Amino acid sequence: MSSIFQGKKAVYYTLGCKLNFAETSTLGQQLKQAGVRTVRKGEQADICIVNTCSVTEVADRKCRQAIHRLVKNHPGAFVVVTGCYAQLKPERIATIEGVDLVVGAEQKGEIASLIASRLQTHSVEDHILTTPMKDIRTFAPSCSRGDRTRYFLKVQDGCDYFCTYCTIPYARGRSRNGTIASLVEQARQVAAEGGKEIVITGVNIGDFGKSTGETFFDLVKALDAVEGISRYRISSIEPNLLTDEIIDYVAHSRAFMPHFHIPLQSGCDEVLRLMHRRYDTALFADRIAHIRRVMPDAFIGVDVIVGTRGETEEYFDTAYRFLEGLDITQLHVFSYSERPGTQALKIAHPVSPEEKHRRSQLLLELSDRKTEVFYARHIGSEATVLLEHPKPGQPFHGFTDNYVRVEVADAPACMDNQLVCVRLHGFNDDKTALKASITS
Repeated sequence: MSSIFQGKKAVYYTLGCKLNFAETSTLGQQLKQAGVRTVRKGEQADICIVNTCSVTEVADRKCRQAIHRLVKNHPGAFVVVTGCYAQLKPERIATIEGVDLVVGAEQKGEIASLIASRLQTHSVEDHILTTPMKDIRTFAPSCSRGDRTRYFLKVQDGCDYFCTYCTIPYARGRSRNGTIASLVEQARQVAAEGGKEIVITGVNIGDFGKSTGETFFDLVKALDAVEGISRYRISSIEPNLLTDEIIDYVAHSRAFMPHFHIPLQSGCDEVLRLMHRRYDTALFADRIAHIRRVMPDAFIGVDVIVGTRGETEEYFDTAYRFLEGLDITQLHVFSYSERPGTQALKIAHPVSPEEKHRRSQLLLELSDRKTEVFYARHIGSEATVLLEHPKPGQPFHGFTDNYVRVEVADAPACMDNQLVCVRLHGFNDDKTALKASITS
């Protein structure tokens, strides 16, 4: 396979979640080992790979725009489109001029060999390679960092929840995962490469174990024992799957950071029932309170969707008051987008785009206030930060154990990917980070 790739150049474009970025990075590593290098600025690529998202209609549109742009900028390149949009709308993508191959979720891990086969045979047959959602069973491992300092370890894929607004189960298939033994081995390899921090990713990671009979808590304990890894972060976990034992373990673990990302989606019980979520606001509030009891300074990010069908103004006001009263750090706010084939389309009372925007802005302002208060609490304290290589002309940046973003202007170049002790000062100009100086 390497001979067909030797000397070729590739460009990669990823949209969507951390899981997509991890998978693209893994694919890039596979092609690099086969002789493909990433294009430099101003060069034209021989291979273009687009890893798509389909969480909203806006995401779909951005995917199409990215494909058109790459086809225009790299004429004659072999163009591959994969990811959630490719799984859900392969025929739509296949009509875009310049697209050579559409690859679904089941075949994503085989992209390198699929490209090689078609370049060798110059075949244009089997333009679309997707598998029906019910038949998606393969778990494709992924652990890579791309051009980042942190590694992203994929532990699980797919989802069995079928919330009324969501197409992810149709795009990613049913819940499945790797074995604890295989994931521990990947973490050991990260340590051997000099990696210090791993972010645990997946579609519904708390559901880990469906295909192996293991549990997410067992995985957490096993990863914590891997020597050489200083930090783990749990990327996102459903509140009903975030158990007391997981929270208590993280509070006293060697390497799991006091940092949680928990999807709420609505702070109104009536809307949660319309969404077919598997918890209510009382359970969610209990999870937050438990974290605060054992980790008072933990960073807690929360996903919220505004403007879903059935979210009346009264329901939104209820949700806003609930969020306002929660001791959380940051809100990730998404406007509801109608997705074909979802049960949400049967729900009455659609919300206008203007009202969605208004509600979104209110929650974003609330989020900014909460994050600023959380950051301000840490001014004057000391913390350990994993420094990440900056962009040209920018200071080093990194995150404390509890995910406060800091900028370190006095760090020498050799500090990249190093854990250093810093003192936290005031906010930077746009209040997105705290300024810091190295203390040791």
